Amino acid sequence: MSVLIVAATLTLAVLGIGNHLYWLAAVALLCLYLRGDRGSSPPPPPPGGGPPPETYRAYRDRRDRQAKWERRYRRERPHEARRQQREKSR
Repeated sequence: MSVLIVAATLTLAVLGIGNHLYWLAAVALLCLYLRGDRGSSPPPPPPGGGPPPETYRAYRDRRDRQAKWERRYRRERPHEARRQQREKSR
């Protein structure tokens, strides 16, 4: 990304020899690029189900809730569930 910004700035500077508006555009581009670097957000959290449960009961509750949803899915979509089971067994 920075290579693209530098290339665009150089292009605008070269074009700015005859037109001062291009010089202003090059400066504005560099300012936006430098300002955007400082305000970058932290990296997203790693994928997962969130923090681990604090107690075994919380773990069991979450596991039971997931099993209930899986049973409901298999009941409501039998063809899709069978296809997924075949793919998993391969």
